[in-house]
Amino acid sequence: MPTAHQHWVYVWIPLFTAIIWFGTLLAMLITYLAEGRPHYVSEDGSIAYISDVGADILKPLFVTGCAITAVGFVLSLVIERWLRHSGRLIAEMRRRERVLSILAIIASFIGGMGLLLLSIFDTKRHPSLHRVFLLVFIVGVGLSALFTIAEYRWLSKDFVELRKLRNAYIVKGIIAGILIVLAVVFAITLYTAVNVGAVVEWVIAFGYTFYLLTFWYDLRMAKGVHRGEFSRKRLIDMEKQGIPISAATAGHEGNPRRSDAHSTTTSGTMGTVNGYPVSHAGNDRGANRGYTGHNTRGYA
Repeated sequence: MPTAHQHWVYVWIPLFTAIIWFGTLLAMLITYLAEGRPHYVSEDGSIAYISDVGADILKPLFVTGCAITAVGFVLSLVIERWLRHSGRLIAEMRRRERVLSILAIIASFIGGMGLLLLSIFDTKRHPSLHRVFLLVFIVGVGLSALFTIAEYRWLSKDFVELRKLRNAYIVKGIIAGILIVLAVVFAITLYTAVNVGAVVEWVIAFGYTFYLLTFWYDLRMAKGVHRGEFSRKRLIDMEKQGIPISAATAGHEGNPRRSDAHSTTTSGTMGTVNGYPVSHAGNDRGANRGYTGHNTRGYA
């Protein structure tokens, strides 16, 4: 049986990435304020943009922080895809979820490259290139978020009984939605109200930390899960036997254990599917609530 912290190492990647990104921004902001808000060469208004601070003495810190964040962001999506493919996270039931996941990874790579290159080609020495790569970063991350949210939306629609899977989709949607709206505001104010644009940029950058943390939440669902335990084949086998998915995930991060869902005297008996224990809780309305009956729809 898997231990409580098996595969726990994956969780630290998005968490570490978020800490590095937040720490980089905080160090830059504190330095800027501690120096009395100096006016940088590349600065147009009275409030410095992140890129203005990052183009000066703190450029090595900015480049390093952006590089680690870019790699960590892509890795978080790649690991999520691998864990889902290997059955340590709830498997995708249709081809579209796989396609959306791959598109999210490609977009994250584009966004990550944009982030790295905008820090290298700073606004003081390469203003035109800097803005191009800033646009690449915003569009790449935005598309990646939209693809990921769409993937989670379809997954949560198939497994409506899994509370944490649904929560992941909702939280991602809220955070990404707010950041996308702010990005539009930033694009407008960048040319019309530079001081407002600077403030919005700092808010977006710090807000990106919370989006990175959503992957920490996602990967925690693989903690203590065997390879293949949530595979597509096993989930379909359970469906054919009329066993709710919540029975397989009880006790894991995806669906915390319920005392009534595993009671052999009031809720049913214990059995196995493909060698893994599940509760045949035929009389447990709580365990069966939200079960969508996948077998009637078919998968591609």
